[in-house]
Amino acid sequence: MNARVNDEPASVSLTEQAYVVLRDRLVMLEIKPGEPINEDRLRTELGVGRTPIREALKRLEQERLVVAFPRRGTFATDVNISDLSHISEVRRTLEPLAAAASAERATAEDRTALTELRSRLDTAPSGDNTELLRTDVGVHRAIYGCVHNPFLEDTLISYDNLATRIWCVFLPRLSGMAGHVDEHVPLLTAIIEGDAKKASELASQHVIGFEQAIRALI
Repeated sequence: MNARVNDEPASVSLTEQAYVVLRDRLVMLEIKPGEPINEDRLRTELGVGRTPIREALKRLEQERLVVAFPRRGTFATDVNISDLSHISEVRRTLEPLAAAASAERATAEDRTALTELRSRLDTAPSGDNTELLRTDVGVHRAIYGCVHNPFLEDTLISYDNLATRIWCVFLPRLSGMAGHVDEHVPLLTAIIEGDAKKASELASQHVIGFEQAIRALI
């Protein structure tokens, strides 16, 4: 009994590690849409057993990042541009809510971290769209963490991941990505200063801008 209990934290930790690595590869399309997930290769690469990989894949399936077919295996989901309106509808509601909540609930430690993040944005290079998109994802996740509601945070991350996959499809054709990321500077400022109304308005504009930018390329 003691051995089983002692093993649980390690098992959970390995599952989380596998989940994070797989999630981010799927989100950034490093694992291509429709590509099969090779569990044996992942176990070797990540140095984990079969159970953490399969538990991570179950979670990713719930988040619509992979799909499992009986006797065929597990595959990265396709990116369907037709989903854009549905994803944006949810984000137009939740992103302003999260920004306002972050402005109201962020701790002193949160605000210090966001201030440091804002400083890094001011000096971030603007030529690499992939790195800019990674920065965009990082800022969103930092804001979500300041909401201090794990249920809302998980939902926000899930929909931002789906939106980011759509970004990635169009990344080679996107211009003005640096400007999209720069929009986070006033948003972070509003949250740091506790201006919930301003933060909500800026988050709403940011989500609408994303949808407009994608639709302009369709």
